[in-house]
Amino acid sequence: MKTIFAKLAGTLLALTLTTSLASAASKVTVAVGGGACLCYLPTVLAKQLGEYEKAGLDVDLVDLKGGSDALKAVLGGSADVVSGYFDHCVNLAAKKQELQSFVVYDRYPGLVLVVAPSHNKEISSIKDLAGKKVGVSAPGSSTDFFLKYLLKKNGLDPSGTAVIGVGLGATAVAAMEQGQIDAAVMLDPSVTVLQGSHPDLKILSDTRTQHDTLEVFGGEYPGGALYSTAAWVAGHPSETQALTNAILSTLVWIHAHTPEEIMAKMPDEMVGKDKALYLAALKNTIPMYSETGKMDPKGAEAVLAVFSTGSPDVAKANVDVSKTYTNTFVDKAKGTTGASSK
Repeated sequence: MKTIFAKLAGTLLALTLTTSLASAASKVTVAVGGGACLCYLPTVLAKQLGEYEKAGLDVDLVDLKGGSDALKAVLGGSADVVSGYFDHCVNLAAKKQELQSFVVYDRYPGLVLVVAPSHNKEISSIKDLAGKKVGVSAPGSSTDFFLKYLLKKNGLDPSGTAVIGVGLGATAVAAMEQGQIDAAVMLDPSVTVLQGSHPDLKILSDTRTQHDTLEVFGGEYPGGALYSTAAWVAGHPSETQALTNAILSTLVWIHAHTPEEIMAKMPDEMVGKDKALYLAALKNTIPMYSETGKMDPKGAEAVLAVFSTGSPDVAKANVDVSKTYTNTFVDKAKGTTGASSK
């Protein structure tokens, strides 16, 4: 009898150890480049819907000020995956650092260049930003990249404009309303919040829709995605697949529900006190969310073209943009999540 109990105890101990190891292996830390921004909503909503748990993951979302800070967290080893803009993968490839996107949730970047309300009269075009102070989420972030691209495209030297880190949410709105900066690259819901208080808000460039994105970049331009170092992706295929499955299921859920239903699932602190403004911003943003999760190769090439225009280092680096993303995990997920394969 003792022998039977000893064997049973041994089996239970082995199962416990196996479960513990599996649990440890399924823990993933995702650094988000500003969780309140609607551009990152799918990452947060997946947590709210329990999609990470359904996929077998214990995901810790770490909310940071901007995409560059999220990237630093992964490169520094304090996070495993970035929920941020794909363009960082291309920019870092030029510096021989291999990053790889594996699921895209924004098919447009949603970046908006807005004039501070108190400077409407003196700033009428991007050319008027020479010598001005322009806010971005954080220096080196996608908002910063976008600003530099627009300045150069309009014949200005980017170094002639002062770049100020103001975050993405309430801090950015406050900096604009208090006149601490002359303009800013912002994202929703902050843009819609500002418009609610300032109906005459002047927008110099807008990439929240396909039409505007094509006008600015000449093609579709992927925004938010999950990415990590190529080494992490290669070494953690099951976690990468699970994250992909969770995001794809969330994208399916988004496109099957109303803006009101989506808002109801989001954390109260992210929605804020003015639900009507948040809802309006969400309605503006929903068309931006991908239906497939796949990277459009032409979109990736467009990102490379933009960076090559704005950065001599990228232009001469001979970046193989096909190595900065993979659609393998999205392709494997088709049929299990209900996501469109278009």
